[in-house]
Amino acid sequence: MNDRKAKLDKIRVFVDKMPSLSTTVGKVLEICSRTDTAPNDLNKVISLDPVLTGQVLKLINSAYYSLMNKVTSLTRAIIMLGLNTVKNLALSTAIIRCVGQAKKSKALPIKEFWAHSIGVGVTAKLLAAERGLPLAEREEYFVAGLLHDLGKIPFGDEYTEVLAQVLKTQEPLTVVETRLLEIDHEAIGEMIASKWKLNAVITDAICHHHTPQAVQPEHLSLVATVALADFYVCLFDIGYAGNRFPDETLLPLLLKTCGLEWSAVVGLKAAVDAEITKAEIFLQV
Repeated sequence: MNDRKAKLDKIRVFVDKMPSLSTTVGKVLEICSRTDTAPNDLNKVISLDPVLTGQVLKLINSAYYSLMNKVTSLTRAIIMLGLNTVKNLALSTAIIRCVGQAKKSKALPIKEFWAHSIGVGVTAKLLAAERGLPLAEREEYFVAGLLHDLGKIPFGDEYTEVLAQVLKTQEPLTVVETRLLEIDHEAIGEMIASKWKLNAVITDAICHHHTPQAVQPEHLSLVATVALADFYVCLFDIGYAGNRFPDETLLPLLLKTCGLEWSAVVGLKAAVDAEITKAEIFLQV
């Protein structure tokens, strides 16, 4: 028991020391959570941060959005893409930067980790499209997929043994994490989501992408989609985040919840590969 407490304390110290999201991003999240927010309110906050303004405009003008004409004004970008998308762009770029500063472990190479995360983000977004969800909602699926594995960041070099065991026993990653470390990355993800005050649905995606049956009913649709995207990306070895043998017993539940056939998911392969290439811009801003 004490051993688990010591491990937990070590992880808590790491999470506490992780960089906070910038005050601008905090304000962006706060403003966007209000129901009466206008594009100009968001413009005022973001434009005070020249770096963030530049990042948002760079992303908007990238192949990821495939817009016909170059957008040079932040207000126009907010009107074109919507408050939620701009909020998610700001959040994603801020978190990628924070993780870059925090990650120390050699066990999980950061480049491979983000390749996996981007793979899950774009797959979740394409699955949302396949399910007929409106364009405005799909970006939330991308961000939830991009951030779903944040709980792996605080693990140190002891994670090397976990990853070796996974390959040896061919079990799902969370099973081995719990056996060897007495905590899994979903539980650690909850600590990080709480530190950064992420919204409830993205928090659920971080904390329950291996246990979607445990989420609030209104979040099940998104979390199951992210879980299905994660399953696909692990199975097809896109990037690497340690879970070479995802839990196949979950698959029927995920497909049923999403109302999709596995053949439709696999049929997205060419689209997933193309979207991953476009989404790599997120790592370059």
